[in-house]
Amino acid sequence: MRQITAIILGAGQRGAEAYAEFARNFPNEMKVVGVAEPREDRRARFSQRYGVPAERCYASWEEALAPEKYADCVLVCTQDRMHYAPTLTALEKGYHVLCEKPMSVDRAEMIGMVEAAEKAGRILSICHVLRYSPFFMKLKQLLDAGAVGQLAAVQHIECVGYWHSAHSYVRGNWRNLAESSPMILAKYCHDLDIMNWLVGSRCRALSSFGSLMHFTHANRPEGAPDRCLDGCPRRDECPYYAPRFYLDHPEGPEYAKVVSLDPSRDGILRALRTGPYGRCVYACDNDVVDHQVVNLEYENGVTASMTMCDFTERWERSINIMGSRGQILGNMEDCRIEWRDFASGNNTVINVHIPPSFHGGSDDTMMHEFVALVAEGGSSRTGARLSLESHLMALAAEQSRLEGGRVIKMDEF
Repeated sequence: MRQITAIILGAGQRGAEAYAEFARNFPNEMKVVGVAEPREDRRARFSQRYGVPAERCYASWEEALAPEKYADCVLVCTQDRMHYAPTLTALEKGYHVLCEKPMSVDRAEMIGMVEAAEKAGRILSICHVLRYSPFFMKLKQLLDAGAVGQLAAVQHIECVGYWHSAHSYVRGNWRNLAESSPMILAKYCHDLDIMNWLVGSRCRALSSFGSLMHFTHANRPEGAPDRCLDGCPRRDECPYYAPRFYLDHPEGPEYAKVVSLDPSRDGILRALRTGPYGRCVYACDNDVVDHQVVNLEYENGVTASMTMCDFTERWERSINIMGSRGQILGNMEDCRIEWRDFASGNNTVINVHIPPSFHGGSDDTMMHEFVALVAEGGSSRTGARLSLESHLMALAAEQSRLEGGRVIKMDEF
């Protein structure tokens, strides 16, 4: 298989640390030849680390895609509301595209992206990486083999993690609907997509409930300042005290790279004193939900419930699959599946091997497939038309939530 060349639009956590890093780890498969990143410090670091020449380092995606086509594909890793325009431009110029989820926050744009890719005859894959997770791939294998008989119901829970929520959805880039997208779309479209894949049917109807309950100005402790480092009297009792998380929490160093390019203690503290990640969680401009449930009915008769909640210790996904001949319980982060067979009474525990990478070993597997598609052709496990279904479901769920849980029929939506 030949090596492909790629342009990365957005050198943030995903663009740099997932996809560009793939090129470093598998240089025979992919080479990064261009980057667009508005932050000069990130752009310079990216150029040095990944060997992108200065003349191919741009401050905007418009500049990066202005020249004649100079790569095989474009990886769109910009913010949620900046996926549509660069994707269409790249497709029109003949590039294959890998686009971060969500495709867009607008239904017409989502559909337009699918139609544009099909008209251009180009690959448009969406980063629904859970379809490449060894954990969910094993669940799919068991279901297809009839391990539970006739599938009847599924319960799926995503525990966001109190610390992950505070970082990304209260202080961070996905905190505000006007700047990003609803929580159900930004975070949970992964889970809607994987549910569709496991159930093997289209969703017939859904309803949803949820709200922003806790991270509000009304719950701000008495005397708490706007910023954690401005002498907060509740610092010792507050689980969201920013310096404690970024400097002491086991996950802190990974997230601190988003806070500051200087990973030293002083560098992080400087960033927390002035940047968005040092704000009191009760004094931010966040308006996305901190808990939500979606109820689903599929065309094949399967019912499902999906719960997302910020207030958990761990960031993890767990699932309970129930059928006429058996039950499957699983936890993605523990890499553990328990299959209970009703007829034999056997309980089989399967410990799934997960490679050491983000998203439970999914990112590299997805990239290997995408690279092979660009180099040799074929069909994508997360093609845009497949991914469109879960995106529309997310929009419908958000509409249902805002309308007090009204049942929405997907064909009408």
